[in-house]
Amino acid sequence: MSGLDLLKHIAALTPDVKTLVISRHDETLYAERAIRAGSRGYVMKTEAAETLVSTIRRIESGAIYVSPEINERLLQGIATGQHSFNHSPLEVLSDRELEVFEMTGRGLGTREIAERLNLSIKTIESYRARIKNKLNLANAAELMQHAVQWVESESIGDGVK
Repeated sequence: MSGLDLLKHIAALTPDVKTLVISRHDETLYAERAIRAGSRGYVMKTEAAETLVSTIRRIESGAIYVSPEINERLLQGIATGQHSFNHSPLEVLSDRELEVFEMTGRGLGTREIAERLNLSIKTIESYRARIKNKLNLANAAELMQHAVQWVESESIGDGVK
């Protein structure tokens, strides 16, 4: 189960539980999907402990909170009449496709992804085919190249490689 699936599951079973996502992804795409899935907040792993405590207090009092950088991009998207994550071509991917795309970029093969997600190899191949189609990628090599570049760009600054 992906993190987004878990958020949806928690929200459906226990709507009174307030969740906070602490992520390494400094991308509006993830923040918006997390909030839509039921999270009450989205902050970066690099936030100071004081910020995390303050965020938990805000969420407990009923507020929704996202990191200032992400909030600024969300508001910019609203002000310009665009979806908040129009800057990412990955917006067209479903949550599961995005998960497969990321795992591909981290160097996992079809079999490894299938095992980690508890899905069949054929299902992962289907997801990859849909990703290639949605992103207009010609072949598996292009998919791998784009996925690796995206993962590397996401990893800059947080020490994850």
